[in-house]
Amino acid sequence: MRCHAIELPEDYAKWIADLKRRIAGARQRALLAANEEQIRLYHDIGRDILGRQERQGWGAKVIDRVSSDLRNAFPDMRGFSSRNLKYMSYFARSCPNLLFGQQSAAQLPWFHVVTILTQVSDPALREWYACAAVQHAWSRDTLDAQIRGQLHLRQGAAVTNFRKRLPDKQAGLAMNVLKDPYHFDFLGLGDEAHERDIENALVRHITRFLMELGVGFAFVGRQFRLEVEGEEFFIDLLFYHTRLKCYVVVELKATAFKPDHAGQINFYLSAVDAQIKASNDRPTIGILLCKSKKRLVVEYALSGIEKPVGVAEYQLVRALPKPLDTCLPTIEALEAALKEELECPRNAMKVIGKRGGSRSSRPSRTKLRQKR
Repeated sequence: MRCHAIELPEDYAKWIADLKRRIAGARQRALLAANEEQIRLYHDIGRDILGRQERQGWGAKVIDRVSSDLRNAFPDMRGFSSRNLKYMSYFARSCPNLLFGQQSAAQLPWFHVVTILTQVSDPALREWYACAAVQHAWSRDTLDAQIRGQLHLRQGAAVTNFRKRLPDKQAGLAMNVLKDPYHFDFLGLGDEAHERDIENALVRHITRFLMELGVGFAFVGRQFRLEVEGEEFFIDLLFYHTRLKCYVVVELKATAFKPDHAGQINFYLSAVDAQIKASNDRPTIGILLCKSKKRLVVEYALSGIEKPVGVAEYQLVRALPKPLDTCLPTIEALEAALKEELECPRNAMKVIGKRGGSRSSRPSRTKLRQKR
C-alpha cells in the first residue's frame, strides 16, 4: 500500500509550535495550581490541629489516630504521616498568613517549606531563601545546600570594579552573580592542591561546580585557546552567562592574590571581547579565584583595570558551617516540642527555645531522608 505525503497548509509549522507552547503552558499552570492547593490544604489542616489542641486539649495520640484515619481513607495520597501532620501545625503557627515575609509559601513545594522552617529560624532569612528558591527554581537538594553553605552571606561579597566598568543595571546583576568565598570542598582536594589539579577536578565535577557558580552559567571550555599575533594563550575556564548575556573568564590561582593577576585577566578579557564576543553580547567579565586575598590590595589593583573583574577566594576544605542561629532547634527538638505542644500547649515553646543535644547525638542525613 502506498503512503501519500500529506500536503500541509503553509502556516502549519507555526500553528503546531504555538499549540505545543499553549499545551506546555497550561500543564505548567495546572501543576502550579495543584501545588498551591496542596500547600493551602496543609496550612488549613495545621490550623485545625492548633485550634482543636487549644479548645479540646488534643494529645499526641490523637494526631497518630488522625494520621491513621486519613491514610486509610486516602491510601493513594502521601503526606498524612504523624510527622507531616506535626509539620503542618508548625507551619500554621510559624506562617499564620501563609507568607514568608512577603513571599507566598504557596509558590513553594511542600518539602521546600519544611526545609526552610526546620533549617532557618530568622524570619528575614526565611523570606530570603524562599524568594531565592522561587526565583531560581531550586530543587530541594539545592535549597538545602545553599542554606548549609550560608549563601546569604556569600552572594555579592566579592571585591569588584563592576560599578565603575559596567552600566548600573548590568553592574548590579553581575555583582549578585559572584560569591565570596566559593566552596569547592566537594572536590576532595587538600589545601596544597595545585591550580591544574583544581581545574581538572572542577571539570570532572562540572555539575556540582555549575551549581556552586549559580544560575545562568553555561560551560564553554577549559584551557580555551586564544591566539594573538602568533602567540598562544590559554584561559583556565570559559563560560557564557545566559542572564548577563556575556562571556565569563574564570582564572584559578592556588596562591594569594597578586596585583599582576589583574593584568593577566584584563588581557584575556580584551582578547575575548575582540575575537569571540558577538556584537549583541555584553562586555566579558572576569572572575579571579584565589586561595586568599587582601581586600585593599585587590581594590588598588582593580582601580586601574579597564575591564570588569571580580576577585573572590575559594575553599577546598572548610569546617561545618556554623548554625544560622544558635537557638535553631534540631529536628528532634522540634518534634519533641510539637509532641509536648499537643500534650501541654503552654510549655511547648520552652522546648523549641532549647537547642537539641550535641552534634554527635543527631541522626545522619541519610537516616533523616529515610524517615521523610
